[in-house]
Amino acid sequence: MNELMLAICLLFSAAMIGAAFVAIQVQQISIAILSAGLVSLLASVMFLFLAAPDVAMTEAAIGSGLTTFLFFFVLGRVRGEKND
Repeated sequence: MNELMLAICLLFSAAMIGAAFVAIQVQQISIAILSAGLVSLLASVMFLFLAAPDVAMTEAAIGSGLTTFLFFFVLGRVRGEKND
């Protein structure tokens, strides 16, 4: 069971690093926001595997949910003001 848990943690860690790299390197801001949200979502799943459900729920709600929504909301407001 420990080998399976280690493999899952390594897989999620590699996916988080990949998504963070995409968020840094991509040119479109919306894809960067989605990639940053994916990092938070993968972190919350990793917290669940590491037996920290309270931290996982907080990370999912605030890290991937609220922050991603707030970034898109602000992006929409900024793009809307450029057209006015």
